[in-house]
Amino acid sequence: MSEVTAVPLRPIKKGVLPMLWVGIAITLLLALAAAWTSTSKAVAMAQTPADFLAENGKRSGVVTTASGLQYEVLKPGKGPKPTAGDVALITYDGKLVSGETFDSSAKNGGPVPMPVSGVIPGFSEALQLMQADGKYRFWIPPALGYGDRAAGPIPANSVLVFDVGLIGFQPMPAGMPGMPGAGM
Repeated sequence: MSEVTAVPLRPIKKGVLPMLWVGIAITLLLALAAAWTSTSKAVAMAQTPADFLAENGKRSGVVTTASGLQYEVLKPGKGPKPTAGDVALITYDGKLVSGETFDSSAKNGGPVPMPVSGVIPGFSEALQLMQADGKYRFWIPPALGYGDRAAGPIPANSVLVFDVGLIGFQPMPAGMPGMPGAGM
């Protein structure tokens, strides 16, 4: 005949059970947040650009221009706005709607001089909405970006998302290399 040895269980200390439930609740919330983040990216990527922009345009603070460019003022600037004949000194972070970064000024060594008329139409329009010391977020529809052609890491028909800070701007120097009409 076998013998069973009883091992006494110690009582749980007061306050441990609520902490256990709090830990379970936090774990569940973190899991839900991770699931929502990955799902929201997948939903954004599954939408057509027109559907994405239509939904995005309904968000509070998002303005849609006549051309279809959308923007949100993250930090207002001061003073005049650059024109197509100016060179703007900017910081930027360019992403796809999935959140994947395809370019940034940090990757290029910091603030970058950008000829306002020497970029894709949506970015040119966007720069002309800003004032010095301002920071904006722009959603550029494919028609104002690269359209139906891919450009490096940017797939065809992509909505481009840019966070742009305008440090300042000045008139374009005569004969600036790489600019339309400029002497090379």
